[in-house]
Amino acid sequence: MARPKTGFGTLAAIAAVPAALLAGFAWAGGWIGPARTSGGGVANALEYNAGKHPGYRRAHAKGLCFTGRFDANGAGAALSKAGIFATGSYPVIGRFSTGGGNPFATDGRNVFHAMALQLTAPDGQIWRMALDHTPIFPVATPEAFVALQRATRPDPATGKPDPAVMKAYLAKHPETKAYQDYLAKAPLPGSFANGTYYSINAFRFIDPAGGAHAVRWSFVPEAPLTELDKAKLADLPTDYLFDEIQARLAHGPARWHMIVTLAAPGDTTNNATIAWPAGRRTVEAGVLTIDRAGAEEQGACRDITFDPTILPDGVALSDDPILGARAGTYAASFRRRAAEGPGPSAVGKAPAKGK
Repeated sequence: MARPKTGFGTLAAIAAVPAALLAGFAWAGGWIGPARTSGGGVANALEYNAGKHPGYRRAHAKGLCFTGRFDANGAGAALSKAGIFATGSYPVIGRFSTGGGNPFATDGRNVFHAMALQLTAPDGQIWRMALDHTPIFPVATPEAFVALQRATRPDPATGKPDPAVMKAYLAKHPETKAYQDYLAKAPLPGSFANGTYYSINAFRFIDPAGGAHAVRWSFVPEAPLTELDKAKLADLPTDYLFDEIQARLAHGPARWHMIVTLAAPGDTTNNATIAWPAGRRTVEAGVLTIDRAGAEEQGACRDITFDPTILPDGVALSDDPILGARAGTYAASFRRRAAEGPGPSAVGKAPAKGK
């Protein structure tokens, strides 16, 4: 039998496959295309802002491990084929933290509270989340994040950023001013247990038929909101929030309902400083229960990077540029911590001298 002829077009198409793959790897590595901020560059900016604290995370430095479970009700399975949405109960490892890179900072600050999660499906697929109690982010790009860290570096003499530097930064970044205004007016939860935590960035859910849905999600607490008095934050004990959640969990678990919000046509997915309008369709996908918390050196979360780009099949990244930078930054921070030797939990320790 004669061998079929291979046309030039076919050969060209075959040759184009590895070329396309190589181009994709080159773009992902930053070797081609526009210059991008590296994860190491972001980590450097965080160290510039908060100082170096060997053995600790470069962001969300002060934290506490917890364990629990996620009970899926099956409603999310219509939106995503991720196994975690099938009706059932799945183990969770997580971490509560406060904003900033100083592990010895006092809890008496008007900063965001955070909850990080690792959910594991029966087939071993892992989903990691990094959630804040604010629905928006202060910047839209990695470059702006680096500039923000440099602008907000505290002056050792005053403990506050240089007003002139900050003024110049805010003139170029009105989105950060909007975030500051939001944080100044919004209630500051009096416990990790009664704050609502948001994905902030948009993601895509891929349903069983292959359809894609732009989404954000939140975890809404069952505990009623109590507020900290912002005028009296300086009077709070250094570890107020961390001591409170441990005492609370000693008397019973804390619960949150996972609410998935679907974007409407035209909603922004590539800018985490812009909240979606109220009234979007929502789906309750299950209940998160946290029943135990403890120091990081005894907890399972210490060596986990809660990189929100580690996703199961059925959940995908959006076009938000912050996400790729977060992945690189988490990796850079972990490498540095690993080389330094992980630091012990800062909760319950005296603040570092001068901090």
